Amino acid sequence: MWAEWWVWGAAAVVLAIGEVILPGFVLLGFAAGAAVVALLLLVGGPLAVWLAGSWPLLALVFAVVSLVAWLVLRRWAGVYRGQVRTFDRDINDN
Repeated sequence: MWAEWWVWGAAAVVLAIGEVILPGFVLLGFAAGAAVVALLLLVGGPLAVWLAGSWPLLALVFAVVSLVAWLVLRRWAGVYRGQVRTFDRDINDN
């Protein structure tokens, strides 16, 4: 079942929807990893045949792509070095 492209595609969609519900760019990296694995399996070729035959290789590709995507998202949308959050007013003050 894990060697089917649509399973990884469905997982990518579910994780992307979960990112909308739980913001913070946590699940979006995992969604990108699942989407890349789904695309690799869908496109086919020798790499897809090699990946589809081994669950640990699929999991490794998913983990590495997810980590890289998470790091890129963290760098792109995260807190920048030296940035400090300050609050000038309280929402309860009226």
